Amino acid sequence: MNSLEGKIVAVTGGFGSLGRATARVLAGRGARIALIGRSDKADALPPPLADACMVTGIDLTDANAAHRAIDTIVQRMGGLHALVNVAGAFAWETIADGSVDTWQSMFDVNVKTALNASKAALAPLSAQEGGRIVNVGALAALKAGTGMGAYAASKAALIRFTEALAEELKDRGVTVNAVLPSIIDTAPNRRDMPDADFSRWVKAEELGAVIAFLLSPEAQCITGASIPVSGRV
Repeated sequence: MNSLEGKIVAVTGGFGSLGRATARVLAGRGARIALIGRSDKADALPPPLADACMVTGIDLTDANAAHRAIDTIVQRMGGLHALVNVAGAFAWETIADGSVDTWQSMFDVNVKTALNASKAALAPLSAQEGGRIVNVGALAALKAGTGMGAYAASKAALIRFTEALAEELKDRGVTVNAVLPSIIDTAPNRRDMPDADFSRWVKAEELGAVIAFLLSPEAQCITGASIPVSGRV
């Protein structure tokens, strides 16, 4: 089903496990993909991403860098229909024994990156019919566990950001939604939790399919939503 045929979609955190998996799903549904990443260089990608536009060396905590990335994509590809904010990070530490600096770093990488990328993309998205933004949050935003205070708080802030931006963009025809995965089945997570039952986790491609739906014409009536994608966790 090529529900995204010809749509230009930018994916932040595009060179990581989830970013690449999401991009593959979207490309498989007809989207033209641009990958934004912090690395100064990226390896050649296999089909269906071989023709993806790769924008490297971008620190999205820097608003100017975010604008450069989006401007580069618009110039190279001729516009922008959707933005998927995958860029983010996880840190585990208790409040009692952890550092206040961790809270700042979690908000920088999990909220500020999405804020800067979204602000940079507003003009080109508003210029298209049916612009889309999807933010990758976390189920922990709804209930934090031990050691997840800073991470969960940053992801909760991302939900409020999603809701606020959705309200602002209602009359521009741009929808803004979030997905809230539990544990994603990636190689790094398997290494960190080798004794877990991986079959209960959310596959990256499954999360990509939910994102693809939110980018599709069928989801035009959904905005400001934060959708749990929990697998069997």
